[in-house]
Formats: sequence, C-alpha cells, structure tokens
Amino acid sequence: MSPRAEATKQKLFEATLRLSASQGLVGLTVDDIAAEAGVAKGTVYYNFGSKDGLVDGLLRYGVDLLAGRLRAAVSDADPLEVVEAQVDTTLEFIQQYPGFSQILVSELWRTPGQWHDTLSLLREEIISIVKQQLQRLDEAERLPAGVRIPTAAAGLFGTMLVVALDWQVFQPKRTRADVRDSVMVLIRGLGR
Repeated sequence: MSPRAEATKQKLFEATLRLSASQGLVGLTVDDIAAEAGVAKGTVYYNFGSKDGLVDGLLRYGVDLLAGRLRAAVSDADPLEVVEAQVDTTLEFIQQYPGFSQILVSELWRTPGQWHDTLSLLREEIISIVKQQLQRLDEAERLPAGVRIPTAAAGLFGTMLVVALDWQVFQPKRTRADVRDSVMVLIRGLGR
C-alpha cells in the first residue's frame, strides 16, 4: 500500500473511532466520516466501496495495528513478563484509540452483529498471540492443572478490553501503569 493510501486509511480510521465513541457505528454516515477525516466522500467509496466496507476494513486495520504491537512485545523473556508487556501494549493502544475498545466490546458481544464474521476472525488473531505466552507458561509448569489455555487466552483478551474501557470511561485519572499492575495481580494468580 502506498504511503498516501496508508495515510488516508489512518485518517478514516481515526475519524471513525472519534465519531463512533460518541454516536456508535450504526448511526454514522459516510458523509460524517468523510467530513471528520477531511476527505471527499468519494474517497471513502473509492477505498472501501461503502460504509460497511469502511467499517469492516477499519476493524481489520485496527486489529492489525494492535496485533502488530502485541507481536512486537514478544521476546524470549519470562513469559509472564511478556504477558505484562502485552497488557501494557494493549492499554497503550486503547489509550491512543479509546473508541476502538468501545467498538470491539460492543460489536464482539452483540448477537448477531453486522461485523460478527470479521470480528470473529480478528478476535482469533489476537487470542492466538496471547495464547502463545500462556502455552509458554504451561510448558514451564507455571499454570495450575486443568487451565484450558484457549479459554484463559479469551478471558485475558476480554479482561484487557473491558478493563481498558472501564479505565477510559470511569477512571481516566488512573495511570496506565496502575491499570496494568491491577490486571497483572489477576494474571499472577494464574502463573506461579
């Protein structure tokens, strides 16, 4: 993708997130998104074909950004330290894009959501990244017997999203480090 196309998609992503934080996705129009992004309405259609295509593409784009950051946090360090880095990375991402967690939380668990199929694939991508570190903990015999790693990974992903949303909406004065440390208290209960 050219740098110009990438910049346009980033503008549309940020505009959609800003607007959806106050209006939700359903009420948004292409006109609203284009105006907020400072682009022509035709730019939205050229890049995405429709509002639904725009939202689908931007959900993919946002999750790709988050997944890239989560992968960048992976190292050969202690898996619990990597999980902590991933929690911090997720909180940092949500702090940068607060509307994103609102969209994910509302759309992932809405039955059936318009973007359910897309979000199911994207959810699995994020969970697989988290799952790798839990598997490392399990291989080191640091998880309690009987912990189902896929369920624990989904739980950790859900916890990160909901805690980030709670932080942004109800406790914005807390620091990211404080929120991260609170999440890690729960996680450390799992990993000995």
